[in-house]
Amino acid sequence: MRLTEQALEQAKAVGAMPEDVAELKLAEDKLLRARAEMSDQSFKDARMQAEQAELDARLAEARVLTLKSREQLNVLNTRITRLRKQLGDAQ
Repeated sequence: MRLTEQALEQAKAVGAMPEDVAELKLAEDKLLRARAEMSDQSFKDARMQAEQAELDARLAEARVLTLKSREQLNVLNTRITRLRKQLGDAQ
């Protein structure tokens, strides 16, 4: 369970929010179910829910990081285009 909690914390640390990233909401829901399964002593089911929650949290983190990378790439491409235009105008 601790790994799952860490994965959720890491996803949130990079900017994933449950209302914006569906996988993070799924991860939180599955972690809640895993805790409930633990209370009911359904340890196998709890482990499976926790593992799925961890994977969902890691996917949420990857989606946010990918989105941020794309945004940075777009900014860089815009700057490159602007510099090329300035160089072309200078000649």
